[in-house]
Amino acid sequence: MASGIESRKKDHLDLCSDDAVSFRRRSTLLDQVRLVHQSLPDLHLDEIDLSVQMFGKQLKAPLLIAAMTGGTEKAAAINRDLAKIAENYGYAFGLGSQRAMHTQPEQTWTYEVRKWAPSTLIFGNVGVVQARDMSVSELNTMVRLVGADALCAHMNPAMELIQGGGDRDFRGGTDTFKRLARELSVPVIAKETGCGISKETADKLSRAGVLHVDVSGAGGTSWVGVETLRAQGENKKLGEVLWDWGIPTAVSVHWASSMGLSTIATGGIRHGLDVAAALAMGAHMAGIARPVLQAYQQGGIDAVEQFLEQVQMQLRATMLLCGARTIAELQSAPKVILGELRDWIGHKTE
Repeated sequence: MASGIESRKKDHLDLCSDDAVSFRRRSTLLDQVRLVHQSLPDLHLDEIDLSVQMFGKQLKAPLLIAAMTGGTEKAAAINRDLAKIAENYGYAFGLGSQRAMHTQPEQTWTYEVRKWAPSTLIFGNVGVVQARDMSVSELNTMVRLVGADALCAHMNPAMELIQGGGDRDFRGGTDTFKRLARELSVPVIAKETGCGISKETADKLSRAGVLHVDVSGAGGTSWVGVETLRAQGENKKLGEVLWDWGIPTAVSVHWASSMGLSTIATGGIRHGLDVAAALAMGAHMAGIARPVLQAYQQGGIDAVEQFLEQVQMQLRATMLLCGARTIAELQSAPKVILGELRDWIGHKTE
């Protein structure tokens, strides 16, 4: 596989085109959240209200087209088309890592989607390791150039350990989040990249003043796996061992929300029932990345719209069957926690 930021971005898009980069044995455990069926919902399907408010903006559904790409001409086209969909459907939209535009300012245009999504909730994205070494002024400029409403600072130590030439020094992360929470011009979102957020990390983030997290839990795309397929030699061997490393999405959502953090559930969200389970576990929004990318690659904008309409329809139907008219009611709907998920969180959640 090719090296360098631009080539790496291209590799990532190519590798995520199929399911070879999925977790091999570990699942999200969202299937172990059993929502309780209500035979007398006393609702009309048209009454179901999917709208939520996040970061001061009203969304028509609690869905995020999650962070994927940037930094190449192909990435620019994907960002533009997906941002248009987010605008038309009232979803949130996440940019891929903006490291490329920081090191190569001529790539900034590949992230500039605001012109196609004037009212969309847009999340910027930078690695916490990169943010550690950047001034707040530089970060605010990065936010301003793309018109982001919030900035995801992503944590990806497992991925970096496998990546050739990846980061090895992760010191100062907590202090960086303290600085961002205190000084950044927009809210900061602590975001993982496929390995989930532990109870201890959620506590550290909360104490640092962070209010929002994107858990990006285990069970969807293994970014360790992605880098393993790009790696050679000892890095490849290490990646094979750590391919399934991480905390399942359902577990991370429970731990983060239990700490009082505003929680976005990403990592293996495939359909509306997954969205419903994540919301019932405490998430405020659910994000989908690779299935959206795959739909786009197979059929462009039309295929993505069809896929997301199905997700929205599935969520609406699930809410009716739970007797939940609003997202808030779904979050407090009766549920049963089974098996491994119950073991992870330590007790049955009522």
